[in-house]
Amino acid sequence: MLQPDLCVIGAGSAGLSVASIAASLGASVVLIEKNRMGGDCLNVGCVPSKALIAASLHVRNMREAGSFGIEAGEVAVDFAKVHAHVKGAIAAIAPMDSTERYRAMGVSVIESEARFTDADTVLAGDQAIRARRFVIAAGSRPAAPPIPGLEQAPYLTNETIFDLTEKPAHLVVIGGGAVGVEIAQAYRLLGVKVTLLEAGERLMAQEDPEMAGVIYQALRSDGIAVRTGAAIDRIELGKSGSFGIALSGGERIEGSHLLVAAGRKPVVDGMDLEVAGIDADASGIRVDKGLRTTNPRVYAIGDCAGGAGSGARFTHVANHHAGLVIRNALFRLPIRVGQAPIPRVTYTAPELASVGLTEAQARKEHGSIRILRWAFADNDRARTERQTGGHVKAVVTPRGRILGCSIAGPHAGELIMPWVLAMSRSLKVSDLAGLIYPYPTFSEVTKSAAVEFLKPSAQNPWVRRLVSLVRRLG
Repeated sequence: MLQPDLCVIGAGSAGLSVASIAASLGASVVLIEKNRMGGDCLNVGCVPSKALIAASLHVRNMREAGSFGIEAGEVAVDFAKVHAHVKGAIAAIAPMDSTERYRAMGVSVIESEARFTDADTVLAGDQAIRARRFVIAAGSRPAAPPIPGLEQAPYLTNETIFDLTEKPAHLVVIGGGAVGVEIAQAYRLLGVKVTLLEAGERLMAQEDPEMAGVIYQALRSDGIAVRTGAAIDRIELGKSGSFGIALSGGERIEGSHLLVAAGRKPVVDGMDLEVAGIDADASGIRVDKGLRTTNPRVYAIGDCAGGAGSGARFTHVANHHAGLVIRNALFRLPIRVGQAPIPRVTYTAPELASVGLTEAQARKEHGSIRILRWAFADNDRARTERQTGGHVKAVVTPRGRILGCSIAGPHAGELIMPWVLAMSRSLKVSDLAGLIYPYPTFSEVTKSAAVEFLKPSAQNPWVRRLVSLVRRLG
């Protein structure tokens, strides 16, 4: 019987963060993983998708080089080599998440499936563990929508799309969320015919419609056939692995490869949670604001957390959860999930990054608000690089408190961070306006948008009278 301070179930981003931090603080840790170290993010999620996107952007840059007076000739894409690049990126990062590295830290790594035998004990293989605290970081898996014929079709998910070594003739993507639009655009830039189907009325429903519209136009400009409001009646198999999708309006779409990117669902099965008195539902393992399950000795973090802890399923959220749990489990410090502003980024070209409330949410919660905008077309650095699409949109109160910000444009994932910092430290938009930004940089779009808040003050009659008085005084 092992009796560590912490037993962590799942070696994805959340579980690895808990294990490494706890071990560095001198706690004894058992880490259990039944599949691959690194979880989805390393093996089938963040890392391979961003490697694929990077390859596709190089194709775009080569095709657009003529605008800068550089003739590169016809671009040829070798899908086998693109696949090798993606796998190479995974292999380069894998040692940081490896069993060997964590064992070198002093973590006891057990490569087996974990299940609870009672409220205080987990069995992994033939090893029993009775820890002071347990942390479930089981992650999530792709969700399959209830479409007739889908189960018989050889469809791809994010767990299999990165194994393709040959160019698809026609990739059909079901789902217009972040994963769907990222992969659809990457494959289109690599020269693949792509159709994107979204059942809702617009893409990226969680984002501000104005900002999501920038991405929609970019996808259309790239040549992606985008269908919103696309209700699928059924999927029919054709010859040689092809398929047909029958839409409710009578349209039929033929394709060679099908990617289902219609959301994810938390992993809650296979652990015998009920034996340990741990409740779970469709949102995941039910936790309170302190990330504790209905068994007070057990936490659930990351994608598998539901109830009060359910929310955006991002790697950075999982890492945030890990830090909170360490504070409470090892130091008994009070924690409360949901207090920190969480940024989100969709890695299309241009990128879309957001934090806080959208315009509609802010109007509903606060009534009177102000909208601040600044276009990349009015940024000197963007003009020099011919990346002028998109804009900044900030939502603030009449007194300048920042409620939210969305950026659709180049490097949006980096440019959102000043807004995240300002919100987390309760700074006002005038504080961002008062900073000195290096010229010429993309970061000046933040200053320009923030300065928009101050412009009405210039029209204040009292300010104008003061200027006039100072002028008369010489």
